[in-house]
Amino acid sequence: MKRIIGKVKRVNGPVIIAKDITDAKMMELVYVGEENIIGEVIKLNGSEATIQVYEDTTGIAPRDNIYGTGNPISVELGPGLIGSIFDGIQRPLEEIRSLSGDFIERGSSPDSISHTKRWHFTPKREVGDILLPGEIIGEVQETERVVNKTMVPPDLSGELKIINIVDEGDYTVTDQIALLEDENGKSHVISLSQRWPIRNPRPVKERNALSVPLITGQRVIDTLFPLAKGGTVAIPGGFGTGKTMTQHAIAQWCDADIIIYIGCGERGNEMTDVLREFPNLIDPRTGRSLMERTILIANTSNMPVSAREASIYTGITMAEYYRDMGYNVAIMADSTSRWAEALRELSGRMEEMPAEEGFPAYLPTRIAQFYERAGNMKTLSGENGSVSIIGAVSPPGGDFSEPVTQHTKRFVRCFWGLDKALASERHYPAISWLDSYSEYLEDVQAWWDDKSEGKWHENRKKIMEIMQKEVRLRQIVKLVGPDALPDSQNFILEVASLFKTAFLQQNAFDMIDRYSTVEKQVRMLSLILHYYDVGLEMINKGIPLVKIRRLSAVQDIARARFNISNDNIEEFDRLELKLDKAVRELGSLYEE
Repeated sequence: MKRIIGKVKRVNGPVIIAKDITDAKMMELVYVGEENIIGEVIKLNGSEATIQVYEDTTGIAPRDNIYGTGNPISVELGPGLIGSIFDGIQRPLEEIRSLSGDFIERGSSPDSISHTKRWHFTPKREVGDILLPGEIIGEVQETERVVNKTMVPPDLSGELKIINIVDEGDYTVTDQIALLEDENGKSHVISLSQRWPIRNPRPVKERNALSVPLITGQRVIDTLFPLAKGGTVAIPGGFGTGKTMTQHAIAQWCDADIIIYIGCGERGNEMTDVLREFPNLIDPRTGRSLMERTILIANTSNMPVSAREASIYTGITMAEYYRDMGYNVAIMADSTSRWAEALRELSGRMEEMPAEEGFPAYLPTRIAQFYERAGNMKTLSGENGSVSIIGAVSPPGGDFSEPVTQHTKRFVRCFWGLDKALASERHYPAISWLDSYSEYLEDVQAWWDDKSEGKWHENRKKIMEIMQKEVRLRQIVKLVGPDALPDSQNFILEVASLFKTAFLQQNAFDMIDRYSTVEKQVRMLSLILHYYDVGLEMINKGIPLVKIRRLSAVQDIARARFNISNDNIEEFDRLELKLDKAVRELGSLYEE
């Protein structure tokens, strides 16, 4: 219910100073002017209030009315979210386009999810049941892959007085499907949808330990720098290093149940590519459109800066909603640097004291609040669900020492640093094995060792040692040349080069190489390390490196990522036998 709570005093871009405030609350959703421009109260000072507005303020004048709602800015949660495209404050862009064309009219606020579409509801509880907050009372088949579970709102509990069980029926998201009576005797209508404030994390019972990796199919990520389900990771990189492409690949191939892609302040052409490509991508698990498990939030750089600041909270609130149903959700935030720039602009307009590089002093707090909403949780209904956050960072000039990157590193446990030099060499993904790290190694070790007969941790440690030796040897080679090194050290350079091209590199356009199963990754790494072991043994026996390098089995190892498919893993056994046979023949030849 809207009511006049004050009038406009001053307008400074997306920041409005209001006067004559009578009954406003912090973080309250308000409407400015007769066009009902959406805003949020962010500061109260006596009879004045500061409001950040989520739309263009052109035409707003002093003494315009400000209308309060009494509620914080919230999102509508229910069936119909999957497959939709929203802006930063959950306005459905496709619906707006059908109403007003290619441009969003100011004050336009259609229903976030359709209030006319009917969904088939199947009840799971009976009249008389005592329901606790978050408990599941029924189900709706939202897409072929996603079952939307109707839950008691997290702030309600009581006895179920009415539930529509006479006939499994079709209902809109606003129809009453149940009636709950709380301990005070007050009745509450439950429908298929509910609202939740975007800045408040949804409650859970407890946090679970992180023990299962999020499998992405990208070998450099899964094998070297794994991310646990419920974990957080930053992908920093300069312009053109492949942040967006890496997130696209993860979105398509990772084993999360739900994908939420937040285009936060991205360029319009990049977001257009996302909106065009995602509906055409095929989910490898179902053979159907990837949009049947995806939500897109498009908030481009030319859209209001305040909505950019709100967009990541909109996305993570939706993620928590599906987490509470027991799903594993992955959020792609592209990019958190643009979000931080929005904070900086709003802070500057409010004349707050700037900190390093003009960012507000509360930047670390806001970054921490966002990433802390990730986790593997035991939900109020007893389900286990997770939210994993994959946040891209766009440091100016690729400088990882700038504030957003540095503060993000404090609050994430995984870091996939993108290298401009690798990107220039067309090495994809351009994730640096020197700058990147993962603190989830011990958490997921038991899972990986179970999949690799206990070899994963040792093999990973061994190949990382080889890559570190290669760095030191490259520095020597720059001084004295490769001919000055003995074959044993040149062989380290040879194996490191093979590992880069045959394992770390992946071709996103190749039908076989674009995705690697866990089994294939384990066998590929084992084979490369087996080549390292037998090669060193031959070199120690006096066999020249040039002879070992020319073995046809070695060339087959380099091409294995293209030639051996995920469902043909036994080919690695044949390739290993071929390598051993060739090495024996070479050894016997030199013994003679």
